[in-house]
Amino acid sequence: MKIELSEISERVGDPGDFLSVDHEKCVGCGNCVKICIVNIWRMRGGLAYIADDYKEKCLECGGCWQVCDAEAVNFKYPAGGTGVVYKKG
Repeated sequence: MKIELSEISERVGDPGDFLSVDHEKCVGCGNCVKICIVNIWRMRGGLAYIADDYKEKCLECGGCWQVCDAEAVNFKYPAGGTGVVYKKG
């Protein structure tokens, strides 16, 4: 059974830029790619990059930030009233 993201969440307002990567700190371990269930991370040239449309896909779980031992992932929850709203769970 495949579950669509639209079945579990919706987006409200503009959350602003809440996720970024510091390429000066990134060591290319790929942990962010491995942990992300919505596949917003990619490895390119030995460094991690975020998809341009991450705001529409990210579930704001902070998993990528948690597993980044190099502290290259910058994550902050979007301002209240914006971002992902869970319908189920």
